[in-house]
Amino acid sequence: MLELRPSCECCDRNLPPDAADAMICSFECTFCADCATGVLGGKCPNCSGHFAPRPIRPANKLANNPPSTQRVFKPSGCMPKVA
Repeated sequence: MLELRPSCECCDRNLPPDAADAMICSFECTFCADCATGVLGGKCPNCSGHFAPRPIRPANKLANNPPSTQRVFKPSGCMPKVA
């Protein structure tokens, strides 16, 4: 089951379970769409994987399947990619 991490690893923006702009890689590294497409150029700085929109867990499922509360913030890994 997805962790639904609560924030962007790059800018620390809040990404609640219903955030339409949350992006994840196949390892669930979590970023906001602005950082994923802008600063990171569509490639995860942790695993070099690509991003996909994070699914939204229905609100009625959150009580039994809560999102993660652990924030991961790695601003040093979010440097602009050079071509």
